[in-house]
Amino acid sequence: MPVYIALLRAVNVGGTGSLPMAELKTICEGLGFTDVKTYIQSGNVLFRADESEKAVEEKLDEALGQKMGKRPGVMVRTCKELSDIVASAPFPDAKPNFLLVYFLPEKAPGDALEKMVAPDGEEAKLAGREIYVHYPNGSGRSKLKLPALKPGTSRNLNTVRKLAEMAADIEAG
Repeated sequence: MPVYIALLRAVNVGGTGSLPMAELKTICEGLGFTDVKTYIQSGNVLFRADESEKAVEEKLDEALGQKMGKRPGVMVRTCKELSDIVASAPFPDAKPNFLLVYFLPEKAPGDALEKMVAPDGEEAKLAGREIYVHYPNGSGRSKLKLPALKPGTSRNLNTVRKLAEMAADIEAG
């Protein structure tokens, strides 16, 4: 059974998108997913499922929509995809917590970076269903404008590395 990593949009520690990770785990188990593990309170969940990536994504988004009142948006990747995302990370001199990977629901158009406004020297690289963004001064105060990022959700490279490691551990059994 494949190992999947689901990254939820708009799920935070507090506020309107609050979802305790224990509850997320219960929802996933209720959908028939196995070996369910969550990582930090920001909407990261790993599991095994017998269905396709798209089917799992739809099923989880629908279940979360019922629980939260609206679908948050779920981006699902396989263990191999996540490992490749880590291995392909550009900007080798960037601090890992200043390099964010934006996970998109589908492949971004080839011209996705053309509308980027980067007043603080931010750099971006398009890579299929991901966009890597290096924030030289951190993302917190950045004034970056990049419309292509809107439908996605981001994780810093440290988090993506940890998720890839956890997924590999689950896969190894």
